[in-house]
Amino acid sequence: MTTPPSKTMAALWMAGWLSLTLVMAVAGREAVREMNVFQVMEVRSLLGLCMLYPMIRRAGGFGTLRTRRLPQHIARNLIHYVSQLGWFFALTLIPIGQVVAIEFTMPIWTAILAASFLSERMTSWKVAAIVLGLVGVIVIVRPATGAINQGQLIALGAAVGFGVSMALVKSLTRTESALAVLFWMLVVQSVAGFLPALYVWAWPPTYVWGWVAVISVCGTFAHYCLASAMRYADATVVVPMDFLRVPLTATAGWLLYSERLDGWTVLGAALILFGNLLNLKPAAPIPARAQ
Repeated sequence: MTTPPSKTMAALWMAGWLSLTLVMAVAGREAVREMNVFQVMEVRSLLGLCMLYPMIRRAGGFGTLRTRRLPQHIARNLIHYVSQLGWFFALTLIPIGQVVAIEFTMPIWTAILAASFLSERMTSWKVAAIVLGLVGVIVIVRPATGAINQGQLIALGAAVGFGVSMALVKSLTRTESALAVLFWMLVVQSVAGFLPALYVWAWPPTYVWGWVAVISVCGTFAHYCLASAMRYADATVVVPMDFLRVPLTATAGWLLYSERLDGWTVLGAALILFGNLLNLKPAAPIPARAQ
């Protein structure tokens, strides 16, 4: 399927992604205090499928979700699932600042994979956006220096996995609808997480289910926004916009949990925003070959 390129539409869909992931981060922080991560991820996927059903019916039913690229869907979603688990596990081994700094190397891997395997053009503006975004993240979290340990390696593996997942999403959106990408994500991750969730299952307090419902709504439709954004622009344009999640999350932490928003965070946010503005500049036309 062909969608006319539009950086404006990609930016609007990414605004939806950023808003929903921000709310999901707050809900996730509250839910995992009382509920195992395997449980949270499994319930999120199952509730997501229920919420997706009206959209599937409106689109013409399950027949519209048939795919000839099931192996790619399975590979993408297993990689994404394992990367999520690795990210949570790394949080138990190293400071969260180091995890976040390492996680946001993900756009580098996405850009390299998209340029290498999806024939996306790597312009100087895209490179500048990635570099400024990484610098901004490092300024905000200011990770401690020292020898690389197991937690850092796991966090790096998760970041690479997220990068592979992003590149596969872009590849899938060339032939699949955003609805199909989201449907197969929920199906594959529900199956992958069922037995682990069953093994660790324990009933949480009633109020936690409200947070899980918020996670399910935001997690489901955040990925719909991401897949839609990928249809309107290259992955190397879309992914650097995700850097804005760091200053936005820092602001939410300041407002909701009284976590200090210092000058370093403001400076890092400014670098990230400037990088994204550079990234939205139109690419120079490719000169025609001489006859």
